[in-house]
Amino acid sequence: MTTLGTPLSAHATRVMLLGSGELGREVLIALQRLGVETIAVDRYDNAPGHQIAHHARTISMTDPDQLRALIEAEKPDLVVPEIEAIATPTLEALEADGVVRVIPTARAARLTMDREGIRRLAAETLGLPTSPYRFCDSQDELQAAIDESIGYPCVVKPVMSSSGKGQSKIDGPDDVAAAWAYAMSGSRVSNTRIIVEGFVDFDYEITLLTVRAVDGTQFCEPIGHKQVSGDYVESWQPHPMSATALERAQHIARTVTQDLGGQGIFGVELFVKGDQVWFSEVSPRPHDTGMVTMVTQWQNEFELHARAILGLPVDTSLKTPGASAVIYGGVDAEGIVFDGVDDALQVPRTDIRLFGKPESFVKRRMGVALAYDADVDTARANAVQAASRVIPRAV
Repeated sequence: MTTLGTPLSAHATRVMLLGSGELGREVLIALQRLGVETIAVDRYDNAPGHQIAHHARTISMTDPDQLRALIEAEKPDLVVPEIEAIATPTLEALEADGVVRVIPTARAARLTMDREGIRRLAAETLGLPTSPYRFCDSQDELQAAIDESIGYPCVVKPVMSSSGKGQSKIDGPDDVAAAWAYAMSGSRVSNTRIIVEGFVDFDYEITLLTVRAVDGTQFCEPIGHKQVSGDYVESWQPHPMSATALERAQHIARTVTQDLGGQGIFGVELFVKGDQVWFSEVSPRPHDTGMVTMVTQWQNEFELHARAILGLPVDTSLKTPGASAVIYGGVDAEGIVFDGVDDALQVPRTDIRLFGKPESFVKRRMGVALAYDADVDTARANAVQAASRVIPRAV
């Protein structure tokens, strides 16, 4: 039996999020609807989650001493990593000492914080199908890996980055230097290690949201998405798949999440060609492409995550087909305003989420448009149209 306390009381159920951007903010909202006392942690003040949590804390989460001191001072029941750039060895030590429970586990947080840990687990330990790959620590090693085994075209990514930052495709020798430089600029930490992957000639890419909860492992309907320079710009649900491909996708997702263990939602990214499926990546937390579930599912990915980590049953069923489209900042400025929100909401069956980030960048995700329709293509078109009508502006 799960017992939940009252916030700001001696019996409160206290959950700390490490990372409080737009995804963390929605998790905090879902937790608060269940009466949980929330602690939002981020590296900068007034992050989206800071604005709505019971407690807001600003630290460098990659600093082991700061991270340990905060967790020991706040004494949360659960620590929920929401980003990759965290001192995960500290989480492992605290979990081993019985100080706190980490979601889904401290080991999962460590393995998935960089692409090397999770790729070696999937391909070398679990034997799941992946693209060919090599890890490199210099541009010369990258060139040698391409020449010796990977070939062209190929994809280069930092071992530790988020939202596609630092990711690029190499079509020939002339692209190698620029790809290396871009990977270095996109790394979340001072790390020169990259992964180079052979290009998979896939038909489409999906995110299969996989929930490990008290009532077993469940899957959401597949989410299709469009990326530009490795960054998600549109997503839609459901994405059509053959029965064989879906069965194989669920097998891969179940295998990798079962090994990672714990409870919560996992965003499993997969390449699909016909009935063939390849593992790409997994995040042990809500996924940016899964923001579409705020309009498509009875319980969105954030509610599923909150329920699962609290030991509550979940419902992954689809309510309606739908789509999402990103609203970028468009300008480099602080405290921007948004014009055209009223025009955007005149597009049929749409909604808008603005994240409240205190600083805008040209390519920073500042909001998302959501649309639902019985026809996925119509929902996609409406989401894109609504997003295009929202105009961020410096003042």
